[in-house]
Amino acid sequence: MIIKKFTAKTEKEALENAKKELGDGVVVMNVRDVKARGFFSFLKPHMTEVTVALEEESERYTAAVSAINSVIASSQTKEKEAQAAKGAPDEPQETVRKESSAIEEKLDSLQSLLEQQLQKPDEDKEDKDSRDGAAKEETEIDKFMKLLHDTMLNNEVDEKYAGEIIDEIAQINKPNMPFDYALANIYQKMILKFGMPNCITPASKGIKMVFFIGPTGVGKTTTIAKIASIFRVDQKKKVALLTADTYRIAAAEQLRTYANILEVPFRIIYTVEEIEKALEDFRDYDYILVDTAGHSHQNSAQKESMSNFIHSVDGKIEKEVYLVLSATTKYRDLISIADAYKEMTDFKLIFTKLDETTTLGNLLNLRLYTDAALSYVTYGQNVPDDIEEFNPQKTVKKLLGGKD
Repeated sequence: MIIKKFTAKTEKEALENAKKELGDGVVVMNVRDVKARGFFSFLKPHMTEVTVALEEESERYTAAVSAINSVIASSQTKEKEAQAAKGAPDEPQETVRKESSAIEEKLDSLQSLLEQQLQKPDEDKEDKDSRDGAAKEETEIDKFMKLLHDTMLNNEVDEKYAGEIIDEIAQINKPNMPFDYALANIYQKMILKFGMPNCITPASKGIKMVFFIGPTGVGKTTTIAKIASIFRVDQKKKVALLTADTYRIAAAEQLRTYANILEVPFRIIYTVEEIEKALEDFRDYDYILVDTAGHSHQNSAQKESMSNFIHSVDGKIEKEVYLVLSATTKYRDLISIADAYKEMTDFKLIFTKLDETTTLGNLLNLRLYTDAALSYVTYGQNVPDDIEEFNPQKTVKKLLGGKD
């Protein structure tokens, strides 16, 4: 295994240099910005460093695998320690209660902005002053709720769902309700609508097979590699990787490379019989992760073939299915994709490319449209980093205009 770094003005240029030297079979392992150094560093151009890996039959293979595993293990350990330090609530209700008590601190920037909007001069101020105090307070609350509604729309929450949330809160509004109370109610309501993340869990007995489905270009293969890294390195589980994506040779080879780095078995699956053979060969494993072809969701023949693969293990072992989607996809297209895959199986949701969008409304939209649980989100290409369990509190805070 050859692991090498290439530096250029752009990621694309660095990757092109890597392919010129090592060939088209390279797999991107990491991308980072490189800060210029020296007295005249401000005059130097911005540079990007790309770390790539290439499988090679040589004595350096074992050393490379050990180095990568060491880096992965260190990263996972730090993440685990950070999560332990933060602490995790045992119950969704307890999470909501704790977040509610800290709502003013979490959304202080939003509340300050909204109150400033409400305090703007009004041409009808004299007329409003003639009204009683209760009516004036009620009007301000209404304006406050409208601003929250508009904030959700700006973050591409579908108007239907934004309106439903505001209407539900309006039913419990009181004329003298303070702003922070209304804000806390919406915050809690949206967290409950998202629900807690529902991620991959071990089988109650024996092995679990996990299928990853979704359209082309959403990052299924990289997402599988990240999850496999967590299971293999951090949790010390026995993992096997399969791919039924026989349409894209590059995707299969990319997954093969990750499998070699993690020192886990890998197979390309062409038929249902080969899946059954894999179940027999890996019966002592904890997880079999299956990549599927990222074909068009409108191709009936390919959909039928995928459905046969997924349902071939029914009644034999425990399975889970995850629909992998890009957060950058238009909501109308997400609906079409979800409807197509819903015809063949139930699924949970994984959203990728959160780093490529500034709006997260589609996460809430599809959660409410499909009633499918959210599980993981990814925000970059780095393996095993750039993936985490879905965090409803952090997401709702962004949807309401709060800062990170």
